[in-house]
Parts: sequence; C-alpha cells; structure tokens
Amino acid sequence: MCPWCIRIGNQTAFSAESPELPFNYAIEHSFDSFEWFPDKKDYGQGWLEGDINNVKRCEIRAKALMYDISLSVHAPVTFNPLRGGSAEDFTVTLDFALDIGASLINIHLFTEEGIPAFTKAIVPLIELTSKHGLKLSIENTTTTSPEDFNELFSVLKTHSAEHVGMCLDIGHANVFYGTRNNFLRYMDLLLETVPIIHLHIHENYGDVDSHLTIFTGPSAENPLGMKCFIKRLKMRNFTGMMVLEQWPSQPSLLNTGRDKLLELIQHEENKP
Repeated sequence: MCPWCIRIGNQTAFSAESPELPFNYAIEHSFDSFEWFPDKKDYGQGWLEGDINNVKRCEIRAKALMYDISLSVHAPVTFNPLRGGSAEDFTVTLDFALDIGASLINIHLFTEEGIPAFTKAIVPLIELTSKHGLKLSIENTTTTSPEDFNELFSVLKTHSAEHVGMCLDIGHANVFYGTRNNFLRYMDLLLETVPIIHLHIHENYGDVDSHLTIFTGPSAENPLGMKCFIKRLKMRNFTGMMVLEQWPSQPSLLNTGRDKLLELIQHEENKP
C-alpha cells in the first residue's frame, strides 16, 4: 500500500475479454485497489451486474480480502438519478457492491435540471449507502464545472451526507471547456468544503476524452502537472483510491503509471 493511505488500482473495461481479466491482472501485479464498472454496449460487448453470478461474486470478495485489494463500483454510465425509477436501478449496483465487498459506489453528476433537483434525486441513494456503510462519490463529467460541485456540496450540508464526496476525474477536468488543458485550475476552483474522496486517473490533450494511460500523454514529456496534482492532494489530506481508468493494449503501461505515481507520492511525503 502506498503512502498516506492512497491505494492505486485499475478498472474493468468493455474491451477486455472478460470483467475478471483486469481484476486478475490487478492481483497478479499487486495493485491494491480495483473498480468494477458495469458497461455493456448495444452490440453486446462488455458486462452488467447481472452477468456476474453469486458464485463469482463470492470469489471476487474472497480474492479482494486475500490480496488486500479495496474495491469500488462505478454505476453504469446510463444511470441518471434524475430519471424515474433510478432508486430501483441503483439497488442493482448496490447489491453487487455489497456482494463483492466494495466500500464505495461512484455516480456521475447531472446538471440539466439544476443542482437542487439532482440533490433531491440522490437523497434515496444517500440514505441507502449510509444504511449499508458504503461511501458515495459523485464524479465530474466533461460538461460539469467546479462551481457545480461547490453548489452541490453546499446544498448537501443540509443533509446527513458525511459519507458523500466527489470523485475527481482529472481527464474530464482537462477537457472541460472552462479549464481546457488545465485540470489543476479545475481542482483549484473547488472549494475546500468539497471533499474529494475518490479519483479517476487518465489524461488527454484537451481535445477529446481519450482516456490515455497516465504518463503516456502530456505527462510523458513533462510530469510537472502530475507533481503539482500530488502536492494538491496532500494539501487536501486526500485518502482513498486512485483508479487508472483504462485497459491498454499493453497492460504493462498500468504498472508503469502506478509506479511513477508512487514515486511522486513518496517524494511529496518525504518533503519536510
């Protein structure tokens, strides 16, 4: 496990032959976190929670415990709390998370009806995750702003939502039109009252959400942005999971990214 309670892991991918393949890779290469992302395409590639039976769920839970891997679950990309019946849909993801022993569920922020409407829509999710001892993280998309999150967590102050925080996706922040090619500014615009509890790590050139493996895009030539990012995490006392959101054709790129992140974290931790 890396310094100051940060765990680095990878994620399932619809492009993988099976959802277990990236998970087994994480075990084999000593990653200490992993995220399960139900993502099934219209043409059938990928997986959903129902594709993982009870036996496999028990195996996942047992392996995670055996190898000390913290698990999170990303709700399907189609899940929108503003839709009717979303609480019922969420229970499918919740049951899966509980069965495999995950500690956090991640959802996206939707702002088309305003922050108050979104907050009202997620109250049942807040209550469900609290009841079952799970954290709930809310992720920035390529179209949601730092101000949206400042407002969201200001509104959430009136609810019992101590277990709710933000999932900061630095790739999405880098594409967001207001902070294009400057994900650090996106982070700096988040108030200190916005608790960052989960991280999605990938990069791009500010044009599209290309999900490049970390240190294969802009940071391959200049790692200063990532150094400053780690410094900001330390200032915010971040603890939690860093999820490398890709399954590259050369999976060893995940190891390289993890190892370089660990070097930066260790360097920052050793500063007086």
